[in-house]
Amino acid sequence: MSYNKIFNNKVVLITGGTGFLGRKLTKKILEFNPQSIRLFSRDEVKHHKIQELFNHNNKIRNLIGDVRDYSRLLRAMQGVDIVIHAAALKRLDILEYNVEECIKTNIFGSLNVVNACLECNVEIAVMVSTDKACNPINTYGACKFVSEKLFTERNYNKGKNKTIFTTVRYGNVLESTGSVIPFFEDKIINGEKIPLTDSRMTRFIISPNQSVNLIFNALKFSIGGEIFVPKLLAFKIIELVNILKEKHNASSEIEIIGLRPGEKIHELMMNENEVTRTYEYQNFFVITSQIEEYTKLEKYPIYITEGKKIDINKMNFYRSKEAVISQEKVKELFVSLELL
Repeated sequence: MSYNKIFNNKVVLITGGTGFLGRKLTKKILEFNPQSIRLFSRDEVKHHKIQELFNHNNKIRNLIGDVRDYSRLLRAMQGVDIVIHAAALKRLDILEYNVEECIKTNIFGSLNVVNACLECNVEIAVMVSTDKACNPINTYGACKFVSEKLFTERNYNKGKNKTIFTTVRYGNVLESTGSVIPFFEDKIINGEKIPLTDSRMTRFIISPNQSVNLIFNALKFSIGGEIFVPKLLAFKIIELVNILKEKHNASSEIEIIGLRPGEKIHELMMNENEVTRTYEYQNFFVITSQIEEYTKLEKYPIYITEGKKIDINKMNFYRSKEAVISQEKVKELFVSLELL
């Protein structure tokens, strides 16, 4: 199935649609002739900016609303074919001190999305999750872990409803709000010390286009209940700092400040339990459902028939530490992505 067939003449709703990812998704989906794209977000200022950014495109509908408000969400989802659930509270350190608010948006908000999809007979819904949901150690990760369960398990507890629920999981997107590159560059340009939580810290590299393509592939290949994870390279944060210092011919001092509340040294995308039911296909992994009885399917999904099941003797988890590339390769990659 082509992307054009997925989106052509379809009504798409994106929760958190005025954010960085929502803007990237909107730009790309418009290429495939949707009937309309409904951007659901509580920030009216961002809605105004979106209208300006897309020159008041008549295919874009700006809907003010919060995923906590079920009645508003239900109304916004009338007649919708595809839902991309990207709304979330995400700031790790802040959420450690606002646990209840995180639960209200990231868990109850996701539950509202699921129930509204069922009520409105949406064809397919994709939730955007995070590596923090894998073996969570912080409030954000724990809430996203539960949200993943809502999407993967509700797929098999929906009665006769047709909605397919699936999930994508990845880390921070380069260039997105709060991205490390502009943060570090600002410190370097202003001659300030560069704060680094831990010199061992590694992170996966995912570009905006990669994140959008992963969501599109989830829409294309999902039968329901899966978690789609991209194959990515990783880098050491300290080496990125060195590259940026070289770019600006700076001698800025690095200050080790220690881990923030809820922060991990390495990103974990798949744990040892998930790997046992994971398939490798094209440029991503698919963690299959633990409750789907695949042997009873009339037709296996393509990621099983044409993909390859992971050999747990060769790979028993998927972590950024093991995917690190050299500083020179990081520089080449960032230049190719036009980030340097």
